[in-house]
Amino acid sequence: MNAPHKRLRLALGQLNLLVGDIAGNARKIVAAAERACGDLDTDLLVLPELTLSGYPPEDLLFHRGFRVAIDKGMETLRGARASCGFLVGFPEYAGSQIFNSAALIEGGEIRATHRKSCLPNYKVFDEKRYFQTGSQPTVVDYRGYRIGILVCEDIWEPEPAQLAKSAGAEMFVVLNASPFELHKQRNREDIVRRCVRDLGLPVVYVNMLGGQDELVFDGNSFVMDGTGKVVMRAPPFEEGLYEVEFERVDGVVRPVPSTVAPELGDAESVYRTLVLGVRDYVGKHGFPGVVLGLSGGIDSALTLAIAVDALGKDKVHAVMMPSPYTSQMSLDDAKGQANLLGVKYSVLPIGDMMKAAEHTLREEFAGREPDTAEENIQSRCRMVLLMGISNKTGKMLLTTGNKSEMAVGYATLYGDMAGGFAPIKDCSKLLVYRLAEYRNSVAPVIPERVITRPPSAELRPDQKDSDSLPPYEILDPILEAFIEDDLSVDEICARGFERATVVRVLDLVKRNEYKRRQAPPGVRVSRRAFGRDWRYPITSGYRR
Repeated sequence: MNAPHKRLRLALGQLNLLVGDIAGNARKIVAAAERACGDLDTDLLVLPELTLSGYPPEDLLFHRGFRVAIDKGMETLRGARASCGFLVGFPEYAGSQIFNSAALIEGGEIRATHRKSCLPNYKVFDEKRYFQTGSQPTVVDYRGYRIGILVCEDIWEPEPAQLAKSAGAEMFVVLNASPFELHKQRNREDIVRRCVRDLGLPVVYVNMLGGQDELVFDGNSFVMDGTGKVVMRAPPFEEGLYEVEFERVDGVVRPVPSTVAPELGDAESVYRTLVLGVRDYVGKHGFPGVVLGLSGGIDSALTLAIAVDALGKDKVHAVMMPSPYTSQMSLDDAKGQANLLGVKYSVLPIGDMMKAAEHTLREEFAGREPDTAEENIQSRCRMVLLMGISNKTGKMLLTTGNKSEMAVGYATLYGDMAGGFAPIKDCSKLLVYRLAEYRNSVAPVIPERVITRPPSAELRPDQKDSDSLPPYEILDPILEAFIEDDLSVDEICARGFERATVVRVLDLVKRNEYKRRQAPPGVRVSRRAFGRDWRYPITSGYRR
């Protein structure tokens, strides 16, 4: 047992990691530990859940080579030249079993290991597919302070913390990989506050940072005292080591109040999540930049702003592809935004491509009136050009569609749905407008007319979205009620919507599942996004 210190100095490591890069993550952990123990004079560095592997590692956990890499990574961590201890998350292999574990490493030795006891299996989480459940509390006497170690979901259920307190814990340290969704920080702090008020012990909550496919981890690490007050909060979306001290006053362990970063508003938190998600998806895949179609409409305008904020103007290529139905307003607004942001801008008309395709299909289409088939040809012509640029330059194609369109199938398969990543895929149309207004409040980058004009796909003369869909002020609340709240037709109608409209919208959602299965991944920001936490059957006879 170490001699007691008057104060215990912790560093909370909000690190951005790469799933599967065990050696690279290990180097980052070692560098963080050496800085914490050296420059910051820390007693203990606390790192996020599954720091070594990144989160979520998914089926990589089953690969034999991955297990070997984890073993080598743990050897690297034990060899760190750090004078203090560090608490790190890692997948622990024990025979044929795998545990989601946290290891306290000090002086080249593993002093304690905690196995996560509550495994989430809802929304985006499916940990029971991979991990076995730990059954014992873990309390370690570290420099005179008895620390109960928990991993993420362990703090969301009452029993693990209660068991740790019964085993002598006088403070808790929780390692987390908690992804962003709207109002998630408020939810996290409410859950921890409930635990704190039941047990009267302070909590250190360390969260991961960075984008991983559809998920974005926002950091927002915090410390709560034994009364439920947040006395330290790390800035969201910023990687770093954030310090806090604990002291013993009249035999009670208390955190010393420190800097509490302000909570962000809804629009700012979502926008910064999208920026981080794009930056990490492009950067971690090694793409030299992105290309996207810029139509003069609100969706592509917002996507362009996000891309520039994420990557810088030099890595973004915007392409306007006018058809005979493209308005002069769209041409002017797209050019104006591209010039304002300083991105590479190309204008590639598709009129000749449309004529060539329609000429080739003339016998197949003979005797049939023009309809969505001709409209979709336009969208697919544009994707031929964009994918050509993507293939030639290596830049990834960003898809610009929003959640409202994806929900009801108001998008062209192998047309405007094509691409490598869809930044606003989980943003409803109404949220898109809020985000555009937020971004312009920081600095005007989206022409005001793009925000105020009626939305249109411009695939036929005088077309408006409202020709095919209910107004978004009606459509989006119905979609939210069905997708996020799982409400029935009767329950949605009880909120004041016409039954015929509700039935039509829900039928469109169910009918277009086959399209969504073929859509690119995109950043998750809502309580339920299309992707890993939406698992509706494609073939189904259920209509209500």
